[in-house]
Amino acid sequence: MPNFFNAKDLVKIVLFLFLLNASLWYKVLAFSAPQETEYYFLDVGQGDSQLIIFGAGRGETMRLLIDGGPGSKVISSLGKIFGVGDKYIDLVLMTHPQLDHFGGLIDVLRTYEVGAFLGSGRGASISAYGALISELKERNVPYIILDEGDEIKYRETKINVLSPAPEKLKSKELNDTTIVLLSESSGVRALFTGDIGFKIESEIMKKYDINADILKVPHHGSRYSSGASFLAEISPKVAVIGVGKNSYGHPTEDTISRIRKAGALLYRTDRDGTIHISL
Repeated sequence: MPNFFNAKDLVKIVLFLFLLNASLWYKVLAFSAPQETEYYFLDVGQGDSQLIIFGAGRGETMRLLIDGGPGSKVISSLGKIFGVGDKYIDLVLMTHPQLDHFGGLIDVLRTYEVGAFLGSGRGASISAYGALISELKERNVPYIILDEGDEIKYRETKINVLSPAPEKLKSKELNDTTIVLLSESSGVRALFTGDIGFKIESEIMKKYDINADILKVPHHGSRYSSGASFLAEISPKVAVIGVGKNSYGHPTEDTISRIRKAGALLYRTDRDGTIHISL
């Protein structure tokens, strides 16, 4: 098994990674405009994958990849963003161990040098999960376990973990174990919701201020997510659905209607391709 770390205060992660590799904060060419944060909602088919580049206009960045979709399509998406020869990602996070979220991370680990892997510690019995753990072990990538209340800091950026609490990891419903993140960077708040449903939505909105400018729509626009009260609490300006060709009916018309009634500009990767937001 890879090295597992518990981290109640994830400032320690940053210190650990600096010690692990002096080149952690990879030097890259600055964008032509002095951008602070870049959000990419990657087109990976029927699955989820988001890339955030913090400090993008400063030449010194922190890259966070959230999920990797079901297969290798994430590699071509990342290649278009990073360019040839740019093979470093600081943090890779798996929201929960379902194949449409972590399958592509196996290829990410084989293609990119990764500073640390983040997850809830919840495992899965499918063979692909075993392959993922084997890659982490072979490449000596530390696995850092997150749960509710943890925080990642980079410069002025804060990323708060809103769920799951340790007791949620025992749920038979894997979607309930999803890591939910709220990032605050350059005055912009973004909520990343994985595959949570109405139950977890309700719990989160009761405990936290979830108002956000950008929403990664839960569970590919499923009928079991994106409740009206949840969307009202978020009041997103932009909402993005990660979705591809599927037999589940994602996204449903009811969910799309609720998102539009919440006043958000709606984008979806099956129609719009990779969504890029620069702030």
